[in-house]
Amino acid sequence: MHVRIGVTYNPREIEIELSDGADAETVKGALEQAITSGQGMFWLTDRKGRQVGVSLEKLAWVELGTTADLGRIGFGAT
Repeated sequence: MHVRIGVTYNPREIEIELSDGADAETVKGALEQAITSGQGMFWLTDRKGRQVGVSLEKLAWVELGTTADLGRIGFGAT
């Protein structure tokens, strides 16, 4: 699963490729839990085992998608 995260005051997104077994609803629930509980950081582990932390204070937006979304270019209809 592909995750893109926007951070305030930064023009580039953070892009993370999660393991194939990752579920969008689980990631979304964990993010909502972190926000409501007041945690300072939200941590994700990519498919190579690296951990990426994002300060919830700087979080602007999150996009959850599939790996099929990565290679699309142009205006093709789906």
